[in-house]
Amino acid sequence: MPKTTVYDMTGKSVGEMELSDEIFGQEVNANVLHEVVRAYLANQRQGTQSALTRAEVSGGGIKPWRQKGTGRARQGSTRSPQWRHGGVVFAPKPRDYTIRVNRKVKRVAMKSALSGKVQDSELIVLKDLDLKEAKTKEMVKVLDAVKAEKALIVLPESNENVERANKRATETDKSAYKEVVYDGKGPHGTAFVVETATDNPTRTVANIRAAFVRGKGELGTMGMNDF
Repeated sequence: MPKTTVYDMTGKSVGEMELSDEIFGQEVNANVLHEVVRAYLANQRQGTQSALTRAEVSGGGIKPWRQKGTGRARQGSTRSPQWRHGGVVFAPKPRDYTIRVNRKVKRVAMKSALSGKVQDSELIVLKDLDLKEAKTKEMVKVLDAVKAEKALIVLPESNENVERANKRATETDKSAYKEVVYDGKGPHGTAFVVETATDNPTRTVANIRAAFVRGKGELGTMGMNDF
């Protein structure tokens, strides 16, 4: 069963926490991670791009000059792609980029991502995260103390001071859960700072996944059943 160190807000070790093998002790499946990340990125695309082909551009109905005898290249329309104001070759049209991923595959990807964070020592657990003031510099102190240059902060419940303190921390994501598998900045090198919200930091946390899905449920297409 994997273990992780529990820290206080000053970066001092205050104990250890056992993590569930089912979630944090899995083998990292790179192929599944790639599939889910690819689907996530594709699903962010609006698919509203559009341009006009030569058949759709207004004008160009008359041949600009006669076929022979002018010394110029033959032309059939002023709306051909090589002309200014002409149509676009293979013009993009609105389309749906959605890629659907099976729920079981999402579960494997989520467990792989969390297990990978534990293996890379990028999962940081805090005994508590209680800021007296909603000041960015206070939050930066905490992140510096636990050596988290950029982090996704996971809270067991909404904390207004922490959320407000993170608004201007550019390398910190204040949402309860945005994308554990892929956080928009790249899946590697990002620490997950988790508040345990317990007086006994050595207890076994078999259901620590609940912290990742609370709040507004910002899971994209994932939820509690995806674990």
